[in-house]
Amino acid sequence: MSTLRRRFLADSSTEPSRAPSPVQGEPVTLVPTTHLKQLTKKRSKRWQWMIFGLGGLFGILIAAFFAQRHDVINLEGLIDVNLESLLDVIPAGIVKDARDLTRNEREAVNYDSFSVGLHAQSQGVKARHPVIMIPGVISTGLESWGTEEQSRQYFRKRLWGSWSMMRALVLDKASWKRHIMLDKYTGLDPPGIKLRAAQGFDAADFFITGYWIWNKILENLATIGYDPTNAFTAAYDWRLSCRNLEARDAYFTRLKIHIETALETSGEKACLVSHSMGSQILFWFFHWVASPDHGKGGEDWVEKHVDSWINISGSMLGALKGLPAFLSGDMKDTAQLNAFALYGLEKFLARAERCEIFRAMPGASSMIPKGGNAVWGNRTWAPDDVPGQKVSFGTFINFRESNSTHSPHNLTVEESLDYLLTNADPWYQKQVLENYSHGIARTAAEVNENERDFRKWVNPLESRLPLAPHLKIYCFYGIGKPTERSYFYREDQDPQSSVNVTIDSGFTFTTGGDGETVVDHGVILGEGDGTVPLLSTGYMCAKGWKIKRYNPAGVKVKVYEMPHEPDKWSPRGGPNTGDHVDILGRSSLNDLILRVAGGKGSQIEENFQSRILEYSEKVQIYEE
Repeated sequence: MSTLRRRFLADSSTEPSRAPSPVQGEPVTLVPTTHLKQLTKKRSKRWQWMIFGLGGLFGILIAAFFAQRHDVINLEGLIDVNLESLLDVIPAGIVKDARDLTRNEREAVNYDSFSVGLHAQSQGVKARHPVIMIPGVISTGLESWGTEEQSRQYFRKRLWGSWSMMRALVLDKASWKRHIMLDKYTGLDPPGIKLRAAQGFDAADFFITGYWIWNKILENLATIGYDPTNAFTAAYDWRLSCRNLEARDAYFTRLKIHIETALETSGEKACLVSHSMGSQILFWFFHWVASPDHGKGGEDWVEKHVDSWINISGSMLGALKGLPAFLSGDMKDTAQLNAFALYGLEKFLARAERCEIFRAMPGASSMIPKGGNAVWGNRTWAPDDVPGQKVSFGTFINFRESNSTHSPHNLTVEESLDYLLTNADPWYQKQVLENYSHGIARTAAEVNENERDFRKWVNPLESRLPLAPHLKIYCFYGIGKPTERSYFYREDQDPQSSVNVTIDSGFTFTTGGDGETVVDHGVILGEGDGTVPLLSTGYMCAKGWKIKRYNPAGVKVKVYEMPHEPDKWSPRGGPNTGDHVDILGRSSLNDLILRVAGGKGSQIEENFQSRILEYSEKVQIYEE
């Protein structure tokens, strides 16, 4: 049972759940047990003295540095001081403790990614289907190709997804904003600006140096025989709407050609691997490629060219945290900052600026939740409410005080979208309404009609899966990590702010004998992977695509849920994380991907550990 379920249901068990092995076989041990035991030992007094001593020494050096800058003392005498001389005066026991701790932490964090591939290889798994990877939102690097004076200093430098981005943001924020924001009216490049998605494996293997995204999957794919001849990253400019991705970059045309070439050169149909927003991009592609007015591939194109679709943490019904970002430039990450950090953020990049940047990226608006009240609940109820819950998830935006039109009655998800569009600038309303739809098609006739309307293609509740009876879909996603589900808002009292409302970050509400937090700095948390709620990652896979009108060809869909069980010492969660992004390094996920790509996906058994089947039955969408 996941941590979040234990919190809601008061389960007394302290035994953490572990996802069962994807297949029968020898388990992969990524961190030696002896090292894990060492990591959990109680810290000694000698360790405490070491921290005290090193902290004091570090403090003296910092104080001396600032003193020098103010000409208080002269530091010339420190020139000859080196690390070895400092270690000579620190007790040997403390130095040994520090080295042991550092080594153990390194071994826990840097687990051997290749071992998953080597284990699969030992069981006869090898490269078979060409693999094409479609990254998620913001994970593809964007580099400047502009040659006008304002852009020359950034030529071929990444203004998203590198340290160059950080440097540009800090040193020249106005220029960075001009480059990263699209034209508000066309949704394309502003005059004189030209940012393009980086290409190849380098486009998405690391976000910045040291922060991997797809790198561990690439390592394991290579171990069983994949290389640039049979694997490809279909990177894209995630700021663009799907329509403009094709209009400006011919993205879907190039993706179609690459899949066709993969079949022609290998003799095998492709295995498509998407993550997060990438799953929405791929779903849109399935409709585009079959359309006689667009891709012209015909209704049987997917059947002929695609063997399987691995849908990793797919935000099929959107991400609820997107609405506050577009409405007020807020999210949990900003609401829970301490006062000092929040003050600094507002001075550097205020809510109104953040809101403007988010809205000027129409592609990101595809993350606005879909399905309305039928999926996310009404003012008294939601499908994922649990017994004893103090605040229903059905009211998505709550106001403790209702004083004006800026703070009306509590709003459902459906009403919150209307509230956003009503209070947004006309250019943003136009971008959303011309590119997306958030409703539900209740009949097969509606679904079929929507095949001619590209605005419906990103919404699986208004359009269908491809007519490909032999296509296999695998839904792999994390569970058990508290995820933004609803919010408390208040009017923004800052007279200099152009944003009318903001998350009520000063409101925290606890209840019960155990002091359970119901509202944390204005944010109510529910079940999910830390970014996307469970209803979005799981509903279509567990129930929606079993409804005939959404899956008329009877495409087989398998679900494999992965509990979030992070390692204590790993900043990225280690090999058992269920986090939305970090799951890409999870050992069991990598194993599953290798088996599907190697043609052994039939060995995978479904694995449900959340309450998604129960929640799905409560969603108010039914067969005709």
